[in-house]
Amino acid sequence: MEITDFDIYKNLLKKKSGLVLSSDKSYLLDSRLSPIAKKWGYASINEMTVALQKIPDTALIIDIVEAMTTNETSFFRDTKPFDILKTVVLPYMQEHRAINKTMTTWCAAASSGQEPYSIRMILKELDFKFAGWKTDILATDISNEILDQAREGIYSQFEAQRGLPIQMLMSNFTQIGEKWQINEDIRKSVQYKYFNLLDNMNALGTFDVIFCRNVLIYFDTETKQDILDRMSLHLANDGFLFLGGAETVLGITDKFKPVPDSRGLYAKEGSPIFEKSDSATQAIASGSLSS
Repeated sequence: MEITDFDIYKNLLKKKSGLVLSSDKSYLLDSRLSPIAKKWGYASINEMTVALQKIPDTALIIDIVEAMTTNETSFFRDTKPFDILKTVVLPYMQEHRAINKTMTTWCAAASSGQEPYSIRMILKELDFKFAGWKTDILATDISNEILDQAREGIYSQFEAQRGLPIQMLMSNFTQIGEKWQINEDIRKSVQYKYFNLLDNMNALGTFDVIFCRNVLIYFDTETKQDILDRMSLHLANDGFLFLGGAETVLGITDKFKPVPDSRGLYAKEGSPIFEKSDSATQAIASGSLSS
């Protein structure tokens, strides 16, 4: 791909999705946009580029952005965040939401659904602790095509087994030929919605837990700060934010702080969770608690 063509798509992706495409990723344009050019009847990506400059087509741009969106995911990806969800976040919510028995979760950039379905399976496993609770899960993504896949909840043998304990596979999925479909009760309990993280978040509401994992790594610092600052306005004062293992808020925003001993977990500045952690640390230091 010629440099000028690369710059055109690089600028388009940055403007429409916030995705920052480095020059060493130019090969992705060839591999992912060739099918789009063919779909739209262009003989090559270059021909599509010329047409795009002359007559910008919104539907074509949507296809281009969706093709370039990274959809790498798996059930219980990286394991640790889901352990922290079970051992830190859910016990906190069980205690501090005991009166209204409501917990709302947002999975940003949910891709083909493995993350929100993993969360739902954990809640199902702990149903005896959350009986009578309303535990809404909103899952959003910038790709309508991938959202349709998520709603269907059908996965290949490889996708179904990747990161998923065999007991959970057998109890939460139905085999359809060589594929597996997650059971209807779980599918229907996750709401999927198109959403671009660059857009206004006001219509989404407020959440107790936000998963925004392995997304920010594709944005520049300014965009990361903007997204995190706006997310802080839609997270409960004592809510929790999950980021990917390679992501951090440090040096980007002062709206969040890392939760001690919980890698990848963050809470808002001033959250009661830090007062609890500080009290425990002081007690250990004074010898009133055993470490």
